[in-house]
Amino acid sequence: MLISNDIKYVGVNDRKIDLFEGQYIVPEGMAYNSYVILDEKIAVMDSVDVNFKDEWLGNINTVLDGRQPDYLIVQHMEPDHSANAAAFAQAYPQAVIVASEKAFVMMNKYFETDFADRRIVVKDGDTLSLGKHTLTFVTAPMVHWPEVIMTYDACDKVLFSADGFGKFGAWDADEDWACEARRYYFGIVGKYGQSVQTVLKKAAGLDIAVICPLHGPVLKENLGYYLDLYNTWSSYGVESEGVCICYTSVYGNTKKAVELLAAELKTMGCPKVAVNDLARCDMAEAVEDAFRYGKLVLATTTYNGELFPFMHTFVHNLTERGYRNRLIGIIENGTWTPVAAKNIRAAFEGSKNITFTDTTVTVHAAVKAENVEQIKALAAELCKD
Repeated sequence: MLISNDIKYVGVNDRKIDLFEGQYIVPEGMAYNSYVILDEKIAVMDSVDVNFKDEWLGNINTVLDGRQPDYLIVQHMEPDHSANAAAFAQAYPQAVIVASEKAFVMMNKYFETDFADRRIVVKDGDTLSLGKHTLTFVTAPMVHWPEVIMTYDACDKVLFSADGFGKFGAWDADEDWACEARRYYFGIVGKYGQSVQTVLKKAAGLDIAVICPLHGPVLKENLGYYLDLYNTWSSYGVESEGVCICYTSVYGNTKKAVELLAAELKTMGCPKVAVNDLARCDMAEAVEDAFRYGKLVLATTTYNGELFPFMHTFVHNLTERGYRNRLIGIIENGTWTPVAAKNIRAAFEGSKNITFTDTTVTVHAAVKAENVEQIKALAAELCKD
């Protein structure tokens, strides 16, 4: 794949993987991106997952067409991007490894060498000349590991963005970018919004025409769209107006309350109602919806004096990722002592700018007439501008 006259794609498609990072469902696989910059000197940008060593080295060999690479630039040390760095170093013994100081510490842990005899340690603002291409390194700590760097090529106006602007899905996946990029962002990077904001401020000073991430497609058109989404996501802003409802139900009574609420919200003209059954849905999809919309309803049974397990996990996923700036409504159920609402509020005590609706729906075993009225009152609160 041609990125520019001098920049070639040498990454791979993984169509066999079922769970990325051992937890994220990826029905359309994953792309592990790597690039080669051909100039007076040649730089290879990152490696790929360990299972694709031969394919990756073959791709590089084809693009080099008999030449030898001068540098391997390691932007991110997660094994899906760095696992073959040692294999590359063995294949090209004259090549120099370029990375941050923290990355070399990690290399020693992975490969039992930090390439002390053939390395360049870079920091924020450092440059590397390949000829007409001059690379400027942009440190991006905690996006989403501490050693991360991004790389800007002023010649072709390309930002090599490490895991930033990545998405789930193989190269040839025919799907909307935002959906899987959003799930990827909030699942993997979401906790580090402030760090992303810092990098976006750095990027604002660069003339960027192309973004080359380590996952997903190369972005060449309408870059403002992607940058705006990242700004919204990393500032914990509201992307879409609507209500996300996430629930657990044992015998169907809490589910019935949720169905009544969803119907009432639609009757009142709510622009979008996204309903997730936490016991059956992809949890990462539910997390994505919770961050996408400005209003959230948590509906759950009391279980052993605590939240139902799937709800407990879901709430932890939100608070761990810095969930904030949202209005939350609660539907709780319990046959003898419902305490779900109390536990939910306690779970968000450390979260920023979380507001709870005045109405809390408390179901004692089965939905009754009084609960229907509570549900209507809750819907009315959620539909306020």
